[in-house]
Amino acid sequence: MVDIRELVDAKNGTQSRRIFWDREIYELEMQRIFARCWIFLTHESLIPEFGDFVVTRMGEDEVIVWRQRDGSIKAFLNNCTHRGAKLCTAEAGNSRGFSCSYHGWAFAVEGKLASVPCDSAYGPLFDRQEWGLREVPLVQSYQGFVFGCMDAGAPGLKDYLGDIAWYLDIWADVPGGIELVGPPSRSIIQANWKSPTENFIGDTYHVGWTHASVMAAVLGQAPPQTAWMSEDQGFHVTSRYGHGLGVSTAFYGPMMLVESCPELHEALAVRQAQVEQEKGPEAAKLVSGIWDGSLFPNCSYLYGANVLKVWNPMGPDKVEVMTWTIAERNMSDDLKQRLKVATHRYFGTAGMLESDDIDNFDNSANRGYVTRQGRLNCQMGLGQEREDDVFPGVLGDYMSEVAQRGFYRFYADCLASPNWQDLEEATTRWKSDLLDQ
Repeated sequence: MVDIRELVDAKNGTQSRRIFWDREIYELEMQRIFARCWIFLTHESLIPEFGDFVVTRMGEDEVIVWRQRDGSIKAFLNNCTHRGAKLCTAEAGNSRGFSCSYHGWAFAVEGKLASVPCDSAYGPLFDRQEWGLREVPLVQSYQGFVFGCMDAGAPGLKDYLGDIAWYLDIWADVPGGIELVGPPSRSIIQANWKSPTENFIGDTYHVGWTHASVMAAVLGQAPPQTAWMSEDQGFHVTSRYGHGLGVSTAFYGPMMLVESCPELHEALAVRQAQVEQEKGPEAAKLVSGIWDGSLFPNCSYLYGANVLKVWNPMGPDKVEVMTWTIAERNMSDDLKQRLKVATHRYFGTAGMLESDDIDNFDNSANRGYVTRQGRLNCQMGLGQEREDDVFPGVLGDYMSEVAQRGFYRFYADCLASPNWQDLEEATTRWKSDLLDQ
């Protein structure tokens, strides 16, 4: 029996090691997080035309995300309703329908069962209309980023993003929109899905240590870990539903990309002026910074490094990593390709910074009976949380673990709540709980 409130002590910023290895907890995560929360599926730019599709995962449920005749997007379980075989074996493409390789049942783009070989053998009791593909109940898009939710009772995507939508608009609400340059690179690592997600949501602490050698090569010298401790370096933020991010205004965001993509200088200057008009001068200062962020549960991004990642769980100790390059749709094709090469040089499967991080994730596996006991510490900046007149959410200093604590606070609320009604009630006081430490 799992005692959820023993797993995460949100008030004191500690977590039980069990959440990183226990199979029972992992299965509960599949039920109460990945079958309940909004999960990133794809970007509209990757399926622009009728019949375009990608295959991805929501937890361990594989789904086909499919552009419809009317331009809308639907998602279906990638699973034939006859005897349960996988329906589509491609990663992406264009198709008006799929037929199962097992017995030939065929399904149309809208999910209905279109044809059945030897259907007369089934007799009069067989109703074809009852055996269409199982559809993901909710599919919505925000700034072109497409999410799905298995729980029809969930709040809408905009509400789920909450305070974090304000920040996403700064870099995603650009003239012409954002696109993802694919196909994604893919790799499999031996880690728990929460380890990379919490790293990207706000782990400033590791940068000056883990990435010291790469930063020395790129910048000439590696800034010490203490380089981000002053108040004017930036901040971290957390939100009601566990999303969070960190913004550094002390470092030029695309510093690793501009050698290959000098056009980014001008693009940032234009965007900074736009944000100043839309959101004010304080928000505009963030445009030229570097951000690390994660959307609960398993989607991460680096603005400035132009990287989007998804961490698909494949068990308590295995993760599929998917990586795309973020680009503005109005950029030239040549710039998009140079940007893709530059971003993957650092954060692709064999990227210089990615390799550093993967070593840490792999080495954080809780193997061994005694090693698995006890708790982990996430207390940096505890008791120093604050609100701000300009920036939404609950903030902490840039050298802080407030975003990680917010992630695990909502994680525990998810596991402890049997439905969205209870989850909404559990998170009603989220802000005051953080601020009244």
